[in-house]
Amino acid sequence: MKKLVVLFFIAFIRISGYAVIPPGYYNPASGLTGAALQHALHTIIDNHTVLNYTPGVWGAFYSTDNKPDGSVWDMYSDNPNGIPPYVFQMGMGQCYTAGVSAEGQCYSREHSWPKSWFGGEVTPMYTDVFMLVPADLYVNIKRSNYPYGEVGIPTWTSMNGSKLGPSVTPGYYGIVFEPIDEYKGDFARAYFYMETRYYAEDTTWPGSAMAAGSQLLPWAQEMMMQWAQQDSVSQKEIDRNEEVYALQHNRNPFIDYPEYATAIWGNNSGILPEPSNFPASFSAHNIHVQWMDASGLVVPDGYLVRVSSVGFDNIPAPVDGFPGINSPTEKNAPYSLQGVWFTGLNPNTSYYFKLFPYSGSGSSVNYKTDGLVPQVQRSTSP
Repeated sequence: MKKLVVLFFIAFIRISGYAVIPPGYYNPASGLTGAALQHALHTIIDNHTVLNYTPGVWGAFYSTDNKPDGSVWDMYSDNPNGIPPYVFQMGMGQCYTAGVSAEGQCYSREHSWPKSWFGGEVTPMYTDVFMLVPADLYVNIKRSNYPYGEVGIPTWTSMNGSKLGPSVTPGYYGIVFEPIDEYKGDFARAYFYMETRYYAEDTTWPGSAMAAGSQLLPWAQEMMMQWAQQDSVSQKEIDRNEEVYALQHNRNPFIDYPEYATAIWGNNSGILPEPSNFPASFSAHNIHVQWMDASGLVVPDGYLVRVSSVGFDNIPAPVDGFPGINSPTEKNAPYSLQGVWFTGLNPNTSYYFKLFPYSGSGSSVNYKTDGLVPQVQRSTSP
């Protein structure tokens, strides 16, 4: 079983199992939570060095997934508590085709996040070693592109105890693949990486029964959070993180700091007691306007929201080079905040709002004003 990793924070350097985070690497994420933290981490690990599939990924395994004895660390066949059912030697028995009839014949390159979920042989996802692992080809074929999940009565079980069968995970009851307990946290943290590395870069991804684009569906997110908590970071993951960093020049934040997952997605620790009473009064002289973040090749640095009590036509478009100033009639919001409050409004009054994304700041600000500008009308209560 894995040992609990103790975290030491010293001047933004973590030293645990000989892993050293470059000084200042995570500084832009300091103090953030939720979507703001996920966006900051995405920016830190984005634009990694892309390997080619052949021979790049095969070559990467020599440093990322080799055991001290030179054998392949295959999480679909390994037996951490005993003798593995079979062992592959690194570089021997690599598989390029699907022509196998049983386990133990050769090992392949397994997309733990199936490539069909992001559209096939598309870089940089297709060769991202953080979710590419060596795996017995026969087990790889059995797993196919099924979601990970917890199996009730398996229809097939691998020689190391991985299972295929109907899910008993709340929220999803299709066919799933369940790795052994000792590696569930490894796959969970790899999925957290995928959610963050490709955050807002997934508009063309087909998705799956487990994810919408790069973001896990609620049932899958909750399960992966549980897997990560039950199977803590191992020395194997720490070492692998360092080796992938040496090749791709980006890191998995959820191996370096597992608590980032809770800071972004919550801890699923249960429901708190409900409040005792309702408020004594209920009125709306403040209005909260909300939106979903824009996507595309250039995402905004922020948004300017303007309001009028007369009508939409009375809201002027902002001018490039002139930054909006927070006031009763306009508010700035950074990317990922996805909402602003307008307070102190008149009762029983209709208000009209327009939203303008922008890049840059100060005199370099550049607003998007062409096309259909988002607008909404809301009213305060008497």
